[in-house]
Amino acid sequence: MASTTPIETPPGNPAASRRATSTGRAGDKVFLGLSRGSGILLLVIMASIAVFLAYRASLAISKDEGNFLTTFDWNPAGNPPVFGIAVLLFGTIVSSVIAMAIAVPIAVGIALFISHYAPRRLAAPLAYVVDLLAAVPSIIYGIWGALFLVPYLEGLNLWLDEYLGWTYVFEKTEIGVPRSLFTVGILLAIMILPIVTSVSREVFLQVPRMNEEAALALGATRWEVIRMSVLPFGRSGVISASMLGLGRALGETMAVATVLSPSFLISGHILNPGGGTFAQNIAAKFDEANEFGRDALIASGLVLFVLTLLVNGAARMIIARRKEYSGANA
Repeated sequence: MASTTPIETPPGNPAASRRATSTGRAGDKVFLGLSRGSGILLLVIMASIAVFLAYRASLAISKDEGNFLTTFDWNPAGNPPVFGIAVLLFGTIVSSVIAMAIAVPIAVGIALFISHYAPRRLAAPLAYVVDLLAAVPSIIYGIWGALFLVPYLEGLNLWLDEYLGWTYVFEKTEIGVPRSLFTVGILLAIMILPIVTSVSREVFLQVPRMNEEAALALGATRWEVIRMSVLPFGRSGVISASMLGLGRALGETMAVATVLSPSFLISGHILNPGGGTFAQNIAAKFDEANEFGRDALIASGLVLFVLTLLVNGAARMIIARRKEYSGANA
């Protein structure tokens, strides 16, 4: 049987209490309206971008005499126009995979060191430096990569060719300055390292203290605490951080254009000069392109847009499958 005990009202003026309640409800309605409107506005903006890209892309693809997905050429100004994204798609994916393979393990290690190993006096300035690196403009990274990274990678390329050339991937078959997809991947790894590190560090700092203390009380070592408590709790956060870094790697423009020697050839030898990415090709050719050429570049941008959405969607699916590690119920 439900309780019939009356709810006590605070002493004071009843009219003032009703006005306060009415004001609170009005504030809730305003906040709900603003939140809902913001979400709808975001969806409208995304839909508008997608419609614009699809419309302009359809104008270009309908006049393309080559296969847009498999053609190894980019000549929308030709007669007839022939262009395709095969080289750009290959270069974008390969350089991003190289960047993620290098950056994510290092970033997680740095985040764990700052959050669980470094003394407090060292952790605070180190975290500040990492956050500061995330704010450096991409063109600065590009200039540094062209003037410093590219010349000093020749020795590494020769070493990889000598000892790992049998893998075919690291076989160097062309002589030239190492302005290759491998160089682009290393530069992108350096650029996304602060982003992945910062987000992962914040996630690791949110691990419930009682979980770590319980593991230590059972005799676990520091590494066992991290392996059993910290990493499972922060797994979804690390995935989210990695996707943020991957998003920057996929869309990076000026830094890639500065260190890469573009060519429309696909080669499994990632140490050879050449290759291309979507963002680099758009930046390099947009000014000199006519109206139809810009539509062709927009078509390649549409593919990059879809690729980014697919990557983010895959990340959300992975996180949803591992909700028990997300820390939401901690």
